[in-house]
Amino acid sequence: MFGNLTGWHLLVILAIVLLLFGAPKLPGLAKSLGQSMRIFRGEVKAMKEDDSAPGATPPVDDATAGPTDASVSRPASTSTEPHPKP
Repeated sequence: MFGNLTGWHLLVILAIVLLLFGAPKLPGLAKSLGQSMRIFRGEVKAMKEDDSAPGATPPVDDATAGPTDASVSRPASTSTEPHPKP
C-alpha cells in the first residue's frame, strides 16, 4: 500500500503535517499517538491471550441461550419514572 512512497513523499507529508499542526503541538501529538499505540497493542495482546487460554469456553449465542436470572426476575424498584420528591 505504501510501497511507492519515497523519501521525497515522506518529506512533503512531514511538511504538510508541520504546517497543519504547528511545531509546538507536534511533541504532544507524537506523545498521544505513542500512548494510543501502546494501549492498542496491550489490548490486542490481551485478546490473543484470552483466545489461546486453555479451557476457554466458546461464546454463547444469545438466541439459543435460555433466560438468565437477571432477565426473569426484576425488583419492583427499577422503574423508569423519577422518584417523587417528598
